Amino acid sequence: MGSVVLSIDAELGWGFADGPMPTDRVEAGRSGWRELVALLDEYNIPATWAIVGHLFLEDCDGRHASHPASPDHYSMERGSLADRPDLRYAPELIDLVRSARTDHEIASHSFSHVLFGAEETTAEVARTELEWAIEVASDEDPMRSFVYPRNSVGHRDILAEWGFEAYRGTSPYELSPLRKLATATVQRPRPKLVQPDIDEYGLVDVPASLYLFGFEGRARRLVSAVRADPIVRHAIRGIDAAARADEGVFHIWLHPNNIVDEAALDRLDRIFQAIHARRDALRIETMGEVARRVGPTQSVPAEQGEQSRIE
Repeated sequence: MGSVVLSIDAELGWGFADGPMPTDRVEAGRSGWRELVALLDEYNIPATWAIVGHLFLEDCDGRHASHPASPDHYSMERGSLADRPDLRYAPELIDLVRSARTDHEIASHSFSHVLFGAEETTAEVARTELEWAIEVASDEDPMRSFVYPRNSVGHRDILAEWGFEAYRGTSPYELSPLRKLATATVQRPRPKLVQPDIDEYGLVDVPASLYLFGFEGRARRLVSAVRADPIVRHAIRGIDAAARADEGVFHIWLHPNNIVDEAALDRLDRIFQAIHARRDALRIETMGEVARRVGPTQSVPAEQGEQSRIE
């Protein structure tokens, strides 16, 4: 029996901390988060919510002077987001995930959306990002799965050190923009299921299969004018492939801030309907459940200090 896994990169303003913020997506983050919780409850689909740790906070000094990243890393908090606490904090949205009828997994998306695979991200920075993310989470959020910001994989040894069991690896089936257009208009490729794998650190790599909003903008509008939504068609083929398979995972992912209009919500509704309709023929799993099924890992949580360094 194959599996469908849904992971969600929940980051609000932190997803754009290192660059310009697209207004429509930033403003859609909170409403999209609520819409997503409600839609997943409607179809009883559990998801891995990978949440930026800073969103667990209710207040901070905007500087985090003891963080070893560049002094410019938190300049966004004191600049473009200084008067936008709704994009810096989200404890009430996290409570929506915890209290949902569906049993979701709360996972980590780092503390402040640092790119772990970047050359400037040292082991000290990565370790602090994980330590602080674990520290701010509730005791009911064990943080055993990790989604790398921007899918920039790095410092896997430190993930294992801090007791994580799984991470979302990069898709082995990434398409160029031209190939995406061909796939949407001409080709009907067989969706690829991924195989979770245990890496050298005892972590379970659950690679991505399909980003649900990876074909957007003008190209999508042109294709959708003459054909059905290509992402929906491709996703349903992947779900069907998982339902027919003896093993393998169809791992789809998105951000709450992708839900910018009714078309985006309709896309998700149709995909979630398809998952629900085939639930007797496949597993619907979180990343943590995949790790427990494929594992166990050999990682041992690091001891956390008693004194908080988060300011």
